[in-house]
Amino acid sequence: MVIGYKRWRAQKYLLDRMTLRDLIRAYVTYPAIQVYALLAVAGAVVAVRTTIEVLPVLAAAAAAFLVYPLIWYLLHRFVLHGRWLYKMPFTAALWKRIHYDHHRNPNDLSVLFGGLHTTLPTILIVTFPIGWLIAGMAGAAAAVSAALVTTCFYEFCHCVQHLAFKPKLKFLIRIKRLHLAHHFHNEQGNYGITNYLWDKILGSYYHKPSDVPLSATVRNLGYMGDECERYPWVAALTDEPEPTASPRTGQGLRQSHGSA
Repeated sequence: MVIGYKRWRAQKYLLDRMTLRDLIRAYVTYPAIQVYALLAVAGAVVAVRTTIEVLPVLAAAAAAFLVYPLIWYLLHRFVLHGRWLYKMPFTAALWKRIHYDHHRNPNDLSVLFGGLHTTLPTILIVTFPIGWLIAGMAGAAAAVSAALVTTCFYEFCHCVQHLAFKPKLKFLIRIKRLHLAHHFHNEQGNYGITNYLWDKILGSYYHKPSDVPLSATVRNLGYMGDECERYPWVAALTDEPEPTASPRTGQGLRQSHGSA
């Protein structure tokens, strides 16, 4: 059942206080996830109805699966962890919502999910042309559908990485450990969420926290002191106190649950 974002957010989902069952309920009722799922089904239907040759369409879907980790890596490392978005007044609020708030309050589910206004255009811009070049309209629809399914998978894994829950699957254990190191030890590495291949290729991977120094900017992404004064737009929108979670363990709780 589709519910509104304001109604969903009113529940104040905090991952450090939730069970896996709580998470699944929150996940399937989040409006953006429902939109991804509906569009993925619609894309699959279009692909099936317009397919002339099956193999090129499957190749288009496979290409979307393969390119997704690279696109996410580049956006995460060079856009979300870049400092140019907060330096411009017309993109400061966007950066605050899509990444700064998540690093300040990693347990807040409401700022963990990506926003439709940023995710959908990115998915379409990247995967539609790839699919079209491989197999026309059917390939484009298949590629977009594959990327949407990948997005749903990525979002769920991202939630589990911050959930107060110990996974049993080795894959989930590994990606949770690597992602929490990114959040609570050093944010200048381990940019992947479910796939760390590009971290390894491009030199930003670290296996364990002791491999790199503890970062002083792991929770604020460098937006502090002189940066706040010189580029005040994010600070003007931030009315919550600093989180109390330890940079090393990440086990502390937020002081406030107010809106971001």
